[in-house]
Amino acid sequence: MQREKWYGYLFISPMVLGYALFLLGPIIAAFGMSFTNWSLIKEEEFIGLANYARAFTQDPVFWNTVWNSFYFSIVFVPLNIALTLGLALLLKEKIWGVSLFRTVLFTPVVTSIVVWAVVWKYIFQTDNGLINSILHLFDVTGPAWLYNLSLAMPTVILVTLLKGLGVNMVIFLAALNEVPQMYYEAATIDGASRWKTFRNVTLPLITPSVFMVVVITMIGSLKVFGQIYVLTGGGPGTSTYVFVYYIYQLAFKMYEFGYASAISFILFFIILMLTLLQWNLRRRWVHNE
Repeated sequence: MQREKWYGYLFISPMVLGYALFLLGPIIAAFGMSFTNWSLIKEEEFIGLANYARAFTQDPVFWNTVWNSFYFSIVFVPLNIALTLGLALLLKEKIWGVSLFRTVLFTPVVTSIVVWAVVWKYIFQTDNGLINSILHLFDVTGPAWLYNLSLAMPTVILVTLLKGLGVNMVIFLAALNEVPQMYYEAATIDGASRWKTFRNVTLPLITPSVFMVVVITMIGSLKVFGQIYVLTGGGPGTSTYVFVYYIYQLAFKMYEFGYASAISFILFFIILMLTLLQWNLRRRWVHNE
């Protein structure tokens, strides 16, 4: 038995070492770095909580980034859940071509985010983009989608929404297929309409999956980067600056690694608090909790 235990430790050791060296170690190092003004152009100096104080009291770009990040999440998360659940309900039906539609909707998920964003950047081009060219056929002058303060962020949200529909759709499809058929039969016998059946039968029974989708979608929306980098570069101005893009700018453009680390941990604590809040509220609406 003792020998088998050591065999077990031997088998898991590569994963444990990899986790410690490439994940846990850098996280601890970054946390320590957040208390310094370390950069590539000057000597490292311990400054305590000065980076955190700077973020909250001296950096207007930080607060603009916070607003943009929450704006992105508040719009993106409900739209994603509503659309993916609606698509799952439609594609659950046994209709002709349903497998093809499932494949088409899931294909963007396995497409590189950079490739996806580059294609949509051409589509939303001001002069020769596909959308503005179509609008021109109807004598409508299309806007500068990616260079307009009011339209840049909604455009990024749309591109991100279309990219990730497939993942949550598959989760909802699996949840819908697990609902026992006898509940639908009972609802039919009672004369319930389709809306009442969905509200009183389907939705309560898939709330565990809804909860999981809400959590992972919210976390993902706060970590968006690739499409911002390719589509807008944070512009126009700082109108599409989000947390990860701002961290990238601070660390790899301005070489303020200490301050960038502080912003990273502020993002970490925001995600942690939001996740804990959702976890504690789940008992009020998640079935069987």
